[in-house]
Amino acid sequence: MKKVYFLKTCNTCTRIINSINWPSGFEFQDIKQDAITVKQLEAIQKLSGSYEALFSKRAKLYSEMDLKNANLTEADYKQYILEHYTFLSRPVVIFNDQIFIGNSKKTIENLKAALIE
Repeated sequence: MKKVYFLKTCNTCTRIINSINWPSGFEFQDIKQDAITVKQLEAIQKLSGSYEALFSKRAKLYSEMDLKNANLTEADYKQYILEHYTFLSRPVVIFNDQIFIGNSKKTIENLKAALIE
């Protein structure tokens, strides 16, 4: 699978996407326009190992809802991601059987290295 889950209105996502020479066959899904489905999220979770790994604790709603003081379960993380796109760490890139979550410098360097191989 070659897929990128991103947010078109996110400057960081746009910058990262534009900085990469993508091999052919990649599908790009703007999660605001085309919401992530339960089936898609479950497939991503299998690669990442947990819903918490996919969950963005930097989302504005995270602090607004005071979720840092809540004891969130895997089911909670899944539900929040499905309820609002902002809770998914972005971008999420799936390349073959590898997953790259978020926009940290190290993650993007690892992604670029994997795409070259």
